[in-house]
Amino acid sequence: MPYVIAAPCIDVMDKSCIEECPVDCIYEGERKLYINPKECIDCGACEPVCPVEAISQDRRAPDPEFVEDNRRFFTELLPGRDAPVGTPGGSNKTGPIGVDTPLVASH
Repeated sequence: MPYVIAAPCIDVMDKSCIEECPVDCIYEGERKLYINPKECIDCGACEPVCPVEAISQDRRAPDPEFVEDNRRFFTELLPGRDAPVGTPGGSNKTGPIGVDTPLVASH
């Protein structure tokens, strides 16, 4: 099961998790970070370093709406973008995405 990042990350984005991720699957929106479910290898390295405890396995997420929202970040067209983020093979290839899902933008 992939890991997801929930509401506590909004407007915090500590980014310690990005440094710990061995496969570079954590992407930066405008106000929150997102884990690509197709790139995550379920190693769990990101979870213990998050200072706001926003990261959990998708099946253990305290707020299930963020499991689906995390997926939407990669599969749906986000405001101001020409195509969905998809699975680019690492956030170093894209740099910050700079936009969030509607759920996070309205939070």
